[in-house]
Amino acid sequence: MFYFFFESRGNQTDPVVIWLTGGPGCGSELALFYENGPFHITSNLSLSLNDFGWDKVSNIIFVDQPTGTGFSYSSDDRDIRSDEEGVSNDLYSFLQAFFKEHPQFVKNDFFITGESYAGHYIPALASRIHQANQKNEGIHINMKGFAIGNGLTNPAIQYKAYPDYALNAKLIQQADYDMLQQKVSFCEQATKPCGNQSNAKDSCDKAYNVCGEIFNDILAIAGDINYYDIRKQCEGLMCYDFSNVETFLNQDPVKKALGVGDIEYVSCSTTVYQAMSADWMRNLADGIPSLLDLGIKVLVYAGEYDLICNWLGNWRWVDELVWSGQKQYAAAKNGSFMVDGKDFGLQKGFGPLSFLKVYNAGHLVPMDQPKPSLEMISRWTKGLPL
Repeated sequence: MFYFFFESRGNQTDPVVIWLTGGPGCGSELALFYENGPFHITSNLSLSLNDFGWDKVSNIIFVDQPTGTGFSYSSDDRDIRSDEEGVSNDLYSFLQAFFKEHPQFVKNDFFITGESYAGHYIPALASRIHQANQKNEGIHINMKGFAIGNGLTNPAIQYKAYPDYALNAKLIQQADYDMLQQKVSFCEQATKPCGNQSNAKDSCDKAYNVCGEIFNDILAIAGDINYYDIRKQCEGLMCYDFSNVETFLNQDPVKKALGVGDIEYVSCSTTVYQAMSADWMRNLADGIPSLLDLGIKVLVYAGEYDLICNWLGNWRWVDELVWSGQKQYAAAKNGSFMVDGKDFGLQKGFGPLSFLKVYNAGHLVPMDQPKPSLEMISRWTKGLPL
C-alpha cells in the first residue's frame, strides 16, 4: 500500500489523522493536492504551500486504498477487494506496519477521516480497530473518533432523500418528484435483502441498479449539472478537471523520487470501482451506535451544494441512529458554525455525535471552504465545540 505521511507543522504530539478518499478506487492524491494536503499543484506543475492543509494541526496520512487504487498495487488479483471486511483488514494491517515504522506516534490521539465512499470505509475501519484493541491484537491504536465528509453510509435512507433534495434545490419540479416516488418505493424494497450482509451479493447488485435509477433520472431532468456541486456544470469524466495530478505524478523524476517504479498513476481505478459494486448499497451505519456508546467521537459533515452525497440524506441517517443519546441529539438545538465572526454552517450535536452542514461548499468541502474546514478539524480533534 502506497501512502504519503506529513508530520504536523505544529507539534509532533498533534493527533495522527488518516485520510481515506472515496470512489471507490480514487487515489488519496486528489485530496492531498486539491483539498487538505500541505501542497497544491500549480498550472506549471510545480508545488505551492497550502495555507490550510490539515497538517497544520495534525500528523496526516494519505493512503491509496483499496489495493489497486493510485500507486497501491498487487500482482495477485485476489488482493482486489469486494467488501468492507477485506478493505478494513488491509487498512488495519497497514496501520500496524505504519506504527511499527513510526513508534513515536503510537500514543498520539488517532482519528479516521475521509469523504464520499469513505462513508463505507471509515465506520468499517473504526470497528476493526476497536475489535483489535479489545482483543489486545497488535499495536494498540489510540482511536478517539472518526469524521465522514459528504459520505455514502446508509444508502437506503440517502437514496430516498434524493428527490427531496432535488426538489428543494429546484433541480426537478413537483411532477418529477411525484413520478420518482414509485422508484423510491422500489429502492426501499430492494435494499432490505442487502442490508449490511457480506454474503448478499445478488441482492446488493439488484439494489444498486434499482436505486441508481432515482439518481440517474434526476440527472436526466436537471441536465448537465455537476452532481458534486450543483452550482456548476459537469466537465469531463469526474465533473472536475483533475488532470494535473495525473500529469504531475506520472513524470519520471516524480516517480523516481516516490519509489513507485513504472506504475502508471490513474486518479480513479475502474477495476476497484467495479469490484466494490456489491458493497455499494450496504448499510455501514449499523456499527456506529456501539462506538458512540463507548465515547468514540463521530463527526458527519456535508457541503450544502453536493447532490450525490447530499447533506439532507446525511442529516437523516445521523438523526435515525439508535444509540443511548438519540433522544438528546434529536432535541439539541441547531447552532451556527462561526469562523472569524462569519457563519459558515449549521451544526448540532450531543455527546460524541456532531453534524455540520457547510455553507457554500459542494462534495469537496476542504477544497471549497479551506479555512473553515481546517478550523472544523482543529476544533473537533481538540474536543472543542464546533
